[in-house]
Amino acid sequence: MEKNVGKWWSEGKFGLFIHWGLYSLLAGEYKNQKTENIAEWIMHDLHIPSKEYEKLATQFNPAHFDADYIVKLAKDAGMKYIVFTSKHHEGFALYHSKVSSYNCVEASPFGRDPIAEFRQACDKYGIVLCLYYSQAQDWDDPDGCEDGIGEEGKNFRSYLDAKCIPQIKELLTNYGDLGLFWLDTPMYMTLQESTELRTIIKELQPHCMISGRIGHSLGDYMTTGDNFIPLLPYPGAFEVPATINSTWGYNKYDENWKSPEKILRSLVKIVSRGGNYLLNIGPTGDGDIPPESLQVLSEVGDFMALNGDSIYGTKPIPVYPYDIDWGYFTGKSGKLYIHIFEEMEIAYLLNIANKPLKAYRLSDKLPLSLKERTTCEGDSSWLIKLPPRREKEIDQVICIEIEGDTVSFEPIRD
Repeated sequence: MEKNVGKWWSEGKFGLFIHWGLYSLLAGEYKNQKTENIAEWIMHDLHIPSKEYEKLATQFNPAHFDADYIVKLAKDAGMKYIVFTSKHHEGFALYHSKVSSYNCVEASPFGRDPIAEFRQACDKYGIVLCLYYSQAQDWDDPDGCEDGIGEEGKNFRSYLDAKCIPQIKELLTNYGDLGLFWLDTPMYMTLQESTELRTIIKELQPHCMISGRIGHSLGDYMTTGDNFIPLLPYPGAFEVPATINSTWGYNKYDENWKSPEKILRSLVKIVSRGGNYLLNIGPTGDGDIPPESLQVLSEVGDFMALNGDSIYGTKPIPVYPYDIDWGYFTGKSGKLYIHIFEEMEIAYLLNIANKPLKAYRLSDKLPLSLKERTTCEGDSSWLIKLPPRREKEIDQVICIEIEGDTVSFEPIRD
């Protein structure tokens, strides 16, 4: 099977995930009972009957939803693509579906098509539009998958033919070119069924990528577990879907917000190992973005505006032979970027095989002193004198222009 990894994706590195749905109205609580799991699973975890849950659609009227604002937010944060939940496991479509009237245009007072609005905004700001679709789990459809172990009495094929496949075709034909179709949780889908979905997507949009969660290794890249980062450089293309707090959909009780430093560390770590970072926001039922998410994206955007060259278009870095806790490396042809997260006056590095040509702080091109030395053990070493950190500089990025295209490290001597 030919893999199709777009240049926009492999070079872009950073995307915005948007989880939004009827669960956003509940915000983690139903009839005074709080969910203990991720908020978008509240229908499943609190055993809310479909007919009862469907009534939420009559309350869905997010007056503050603004696709233009959200896409500009992503652009200002240095993101290159967005992935929006067209239909999550709850079964409610956030676009005008002719397949099922259970959608935000027909079943709610909102009456607008968010995907059409995202299409317009993405074209305006040069962001790649991608769509999420829950292909197997659909808790509203009587034949959709729920527990993933093969429920008796269900006709899963009927669900595929009547809802899943027709909606996928709608999304691929009504909203222009999509960069990525983000399928999720294949559950007990067979190889034949997953292959069928891949064929349909590629026939309608040959250049549209498919996430790893189509199942059976049929995706164009590997999707890791939620918030899981590979320990070592991964040999193929991969993406880490991740949350800013502990949930995907909005939960008013979840205040476990990750700091901008933690988010930036994750971004650099993922990119250094060859992957993409898909960072999520969960708008409220009114369409507002939580202020904590805005703060994180603002600070990340400040970093990316000055240091984006150390992220975009970079390649996986070999495993450095020493354990360092103050930072990470990223690199591209002719350049090694040293990401320093701690207060330091000197960066002392061993066993870098490349010849350094020029050293400077990336954010302002401030020239730096770099001395090459040979240690008592005979290893090469670099001694870089660092400038004082700039105000609110979480990650001080040092660029070393090197001879050769590829960053390489020397092994530790016996």
